[in-house]
Order: sequence, then C-alpha cells, then structure tokens
Amino acid sequence: MVLEGNPEVGSPRASDLRHPGNKGSCVLSSPDEDAHPGEEPIKYGDLIVLGCCEEGGEETEAQRGEVTGPRAHSCYNGCLASGDKGRRRSRLALSRRPHANGVKPDAMHHISTPLVSKALSNRGQHSISYTLSRSHSVIVEYTHDSDTDMFQIGRSTENMIDFVVTDTSPGGGAGEGPCAQSTISRYACRILCDRRPPYTARIYAAGFDASSNIFLGERAAKWRTPDGLMDGLTTNGVLVMHPAGGFSEDSAPGVWREISVCGNVYTLRDSRSAQQRGKLVENESNVLQDGSLIDLCGATLLWRTPAGLLRAPTLKQLEAQRQEANAARPQCPVGLSTLAFPSPARGRTAPDKQQPWVYVRCGHVHGYHGWGCRRGRGPQERECPLCRLVGPYVPLWLGQEAGLCLDPGPPSHAFAPCGHVCSEKTARYWAQTPLPHGTHAFHAACPFCGAWLTGEHGCVRLIFQGPLD
Repeated sequence: MVLEGNPEVGSPRASDLRHPGNKGSCVLSSPDEDAHPGEEPIKYGDLIVLGCCEEGGEETEAQRGEVTGPRAHSCYNGCLASGDKGRRRSRLALSRRPHANGVKPDAMHHISTPLVSKALSNRGQHSISYTLSRSHSVIVEYTHDSDTDMFQIGRSTENMIDFVVTDTSPGGGAGEGPCAQSTISRYACRILCDRRPPYTARIYAAGFDASSNIFLGERAAKWRTPDGLMDGLTTNGVLVMHPAGGFSEDSAPGVWREISVCGNVYTLRDSRSAQQRGKLVENESNVLQDGSLIDLCGATLLWRTPAGLLRAPTLKQLEAQRQEANAARPQCPVGLSTLAFPSPARGRTAPDKQQPWVYVRCGHVHGYHGWGCRRGRGPQERECPLCRLVGPYVPLWLGQEAGLCLDPGPPSHAFAPCGHVCSEKTARYWAQTPLPHGTHAFHAACPFCGAWLTGEHGCVRLIFQGPLD
C-alpha cells in the first residue's frame, strides 16, 4: 500500500540536483549538441586503475645462479596483465554519448506492503529502494535527465556496467590467490557528467542493476536527511580524495571522504562496513577534479580531466626520455658494462641483460650481479659495493602509464622496493599519498604496480655512473 507520494523529492535541496542543469523541468538537448557521425565526441575525462600488476615471468640466466632472487614481478603498468579487452581494461575514456542516459530523482514513495514495493521496483524505471524494516520501505523513483550522461563502474560484467573493475592486491594482482573473494561491489558507483560546458563530473555510490534498481537492505547504513529525503551508504563504501592544489607539480594529498548514494560527502566511518555513518562535510562536494582518487575497496581509480592530461607527458615523451637515458650510456660501476632500459614494446617478461638494477636504500645503479647477499636477509637483500648499505636489490622499470605522472620531468627517482622509475615530483607525490587498504588501513603504494612503499621516503634518487671514456 502506497502511503505517500512526494513529487517534490527532486527539489534543488537534493544533492543530485545541486547543479543548475538539473533544476526544474527537463530540457531537451538541441540537435546540434548530439555527436554527428564521424565527429570526435567530447571527452569528459579518463579513469585509470592504479597498480595493474601480476606475478609471473621467466627467470634470466643470471638469476639462476646460487644467489638468485624471487621470480620477477611481471608488471604491465599501463595495461592489464591479461591485456585490455572491451570494458575490462586499465584505462577508460568517458566521452559524451550520442544520446543522454542520465537520471535524476523524481518521486518518493513510502511502502508498507512488500508486494507493492516489488511491483514498483519491477516497472523498469530507475529507482533506489531503502529497506527500513520488513514492513517499511522507501522507494525513490528516478526519471530521465537529458542534461547528463551516466557511466557505471563495478565488478559485474553485465551490460549496464561501462567499466568492469577487478581487485588489485598490493604488490601483484595474484597476491591473494585466484579464488580470493572480491570486496568490490558488482555495482560499485556511478558517474554523471554534464553534457554542456564545463562538463562537470559527479560521483555517487552504488550503480543501478539489470532491473534499473539500487537496493539498500536492512543492514545497510541509511537515514532520512533534514529536508525529508533519504540517503545511504554501500556496504564497503566508495571513498574519494581530491588532491590539494590540483594534480600538478605543486600537488599535495587531500583528505579521504566517503560518498553517499545521493552524492553527499561524509567523513570516514570507523571501518569500511560500519553501520554508523561519518559526519556530513557540507563545504565539500562530489564533483571530480583532476587527480581525484576513487577507492572501491579493492581497486583505486584516478580521474584525469582533458585539461589535466595536457600537462602530463605523452607516450612519445616517455619514449624520448628512455632513449635519452640510454644515449648517456650509464655503466655498472663494478662490472663496467653499459646499461640500458628495455623498450616497452619488448614487453616485461624478465629483466634484460643490460637492465639497470638499483640498491633501493642508497640509489646506486648497477648491472645485475650474483654476489653481495647477506645470510639470513633473503635473496633480494644485498650489500651495495659502493656505500655498504644493505637493502633490496631490484631491476629498474620505467613507468609507462603517462596519466599517473604529475609532470614531464626526467626519470630520476624509483619507488622502493619495486623499482618503477618516474620523475621526482611524481615519485614524491605518490610516496606521500596514503591509499585505502582493507577495512581501515592506509598505505602509500606504487601507482604503477601497487606495491606498498617502504623506507623513510618511499622512493630514492637514482645515482648513475657515466661512461669512463
């Protein structure tokens, strides 16, 4: 039995309607706003998955000696280990659709009969159902919004999900085993982008399922807002962090917040699945900025705007930097062999014979050698022959996902202990950025492979020796 129908639920007080484009009645898009055949669609931004990596690779001949280390990480930074296929990929560009598919709140119904609740949910109309008790539910119906495009992200491979995301474990995608239960929701979140300039993108927790519904059960955190509307949080939550100062050379990490189903911003819960919500942060919004991080409890995404990507290095620039580094003919200070970064086209199966290796505690770069192991320290713990510091000894790999870089600076620093190389400002920013892990832990991690960073600074300046001639 429907006890109440409130068509005013879509009033400007609702967080979904905070921007002018959604205020009042629907405004149909003019014909010239739709993409014409053969015309490049307007790009809203890119979503990049942090830490795409898996264990694997063959051991080199040098690694088969007495002091061989563990099998090398086979990191496919810039591409999923199994390759980018369809909607499951390491990076997705969000562009304006030929026709708007956004939705906005329309009417709210208080339901006391489960059959009526089921009937409303099965009408094919987008809706969010808040189950307050076995005999009381609130259903908010959504209507078409011609001013926005909606993109959905989650673990499900169903057609309504635009970006299929799977768990990335620290230091390697296979770290927890292939049968580990995923903590990413099947319908994790949705992003609504304005079809008109400045093409603002907003994020909301939860996505609509195959029946165009979002269900928040009895155990889900939910509540009535002061203006009489409903809001709630998903089981493991959707966390967002906006960088201070934008995503540039002067960036600093921001504060992690939780985004609700209606797009409101809250402080973090005591744990990811706690039923008690955090405090409302009224002076912050769900608008994505260049460099915003989105954590789905199992995978973290980076949002890059088209304007922000213009400041990032291109793949051609990264390749030019690689060739320039190799043209300097760095040498191993002990073996006196010439070192060279391998071409990304070669793929990463195992370190090359000319691959640079680094002592991550001091930053001295060498070629591979099989001596210097310290007993009881493990095969990767070596003593640097130049400064005698003992620590991990790993191959260097150039970071290949340009969207993760803050600037086009030279590759001068490496993350510890994984050995991914990037510019100084990029390395220092990510080394200072705590990423969510588990129910309430945070760790700084390499953005290219997801390995937790170690040491005092999380990265090290590389010290190369030039040719003796």
